[in-house]
Amino acid sequence: MDRLTLTQPDDWHLHVRDGAALATVVPHTSAQFARAIIMPNLKPPVTTAEQAMAYRDRILAAVPAAHAFEPLMTLYLTDRTPASEIAKAKAAGVVALKLYPAGATTNSDSGVTDLQHVRATLEAMQREGLLLLIHAEVTDPAVDVFDREAVFIERHLMGLRRDFPELKIVVEHITTKDAAQYVESADRFTAATLTAHHLLFNRNALFTGGLRPDYYCLPVLKREVHRLELLRVATSGNPRFFLGTDSAPHPSHLKAHALACAGCYTALSAMPLYAQAFEQAGALDRLEAFASFHGADFYGLPRNTGQLTLKREPWTLPQTLSFGDGQLTPLCAGDTLSWQVEH
Repeated sequence: MDRLTLTQPDDWHLHVRDGAALATVVPHTSAQFARAIIMPNLKPPVTTAEQAMAYRDRILAAVPAAHAFEPLMTLYLTDRTPASEIAKAKAAGVVALKLYPAGATTNSDSGVTDLQHVRATLEAMQREGLLLLIHAEVTDPAVDVFDREAVFIERHLMGLRRDFPELKIVVEHITTKDAAQYVESADRFTAATLTAHHLLFNRNALFTGGLRPDYYCLPVLKREVHRLELLRVATSGNPRFFLGTDSAPHPSHLKAHALACAGCYTALSAMPLYAQAFEQAGALDRLEAFASFHGADFYGLPRNTGQLTLKREPWTLPQTLSFGDGQLTPLCAGDTLSWQVEH
């Protein structure tokens, strides 16, 4: 197979930042995806419907004229998010709220400190049909960083499912066998996104040839047994697993910093990376459903009608990209991929 034509896919987890950065990163996504769920962890975070719509307008201004792209907006859930904001958000077109445990990852300091603080808001979300998107890691310093996803499921997610049985929950960027099997055994109100980098790499990638900050993300890459389980569920055809790149741009100097920012920039090569992972699993025939159908169906949105074609033709990722006043290093910079988008 030298060409693979898919219904145009969607990205159900994306960071695009703000300001001048938008001009670099938004076109990479809009060249491949029809829609994307936009993460709200700006500084300050996007916490109201009004802020979300203003951010949406700034993103749309960065979309090239030749691209048709719809940003799907979310709000940042805080301890103080009022239940009354949920109806306003629904009316404005916001589709979900993002739950960051406070301090779990980049720009998460305003996150939720105790789920008891947001019960009324979660009840309003369940009533209005807005989804809850979860960065599913505990921040307890006593818990090993490689165990934080599994512990979050046990301590918090099981209780959320019990207390809000019809609230649609997406466990984002799952990284462990524990999460994969939990979602697989859950009901129709629970789903998960998977990144290309967690499907392709295990934690050895962080240390190949030295310390590799470009492979540092949160949740962090895990052992090979977990990667294989993620690849199994991604290619299984289960409709509650779907594509979410978690592409997260940071200036190159901050990725190489002693206190490196967490996040891998994959938007430039997202679909070729997923094609590589699915091909390695012998499941290219299942990429379309994973990338183009499952997420839209779970969110209750129409499937796209356009198409995207990937061609088997080697191309080498650039070492750096312009990024506002600085530079951005994509994941796998300088590496050659087997697939590329046909323009």
